[in-house]
Amino acid sequence: MSLRDVFLGLQQRLDGQEVKGLNATFQFELEGNEEGVYHIIFIEGSGKTGEGAVAAPNLTVTMNSDDFCSMLAGELNAAAAFMGGKLKVKGDMGLAMKLQSFLS
Repeated sequence: MSLRDVFLGLQQRLDGQEVKGLNATFQFELEGNEEGVYHIIFIEGSGKTGEGAVAAPNLTVTMNSDDFCSMLAGELNAAAAFMGGKLKVKGDMGLAMKLQSFLS
């Protein structure tokens, strides 16, 4: 399964998972074997995934595509990845804290 399929498959994980009051855009810049730029846009707590860059994301996450897949599979903890330098964030750190809750 490609990284694109995995990322866009997040939509199923987000469906029905409401994050109350969340209005934010997350951008994921993935490097390595399967480079790509993806995003999740939350409007009124409902998330939609997509491919490509967005204008003015509230949070930008940069990481290796293999590490990202490991994080989605539950094999890599987001906090541990951040502390180990495998996950870099730019933007609203409060939103970064919510990242693990809807990706794991």
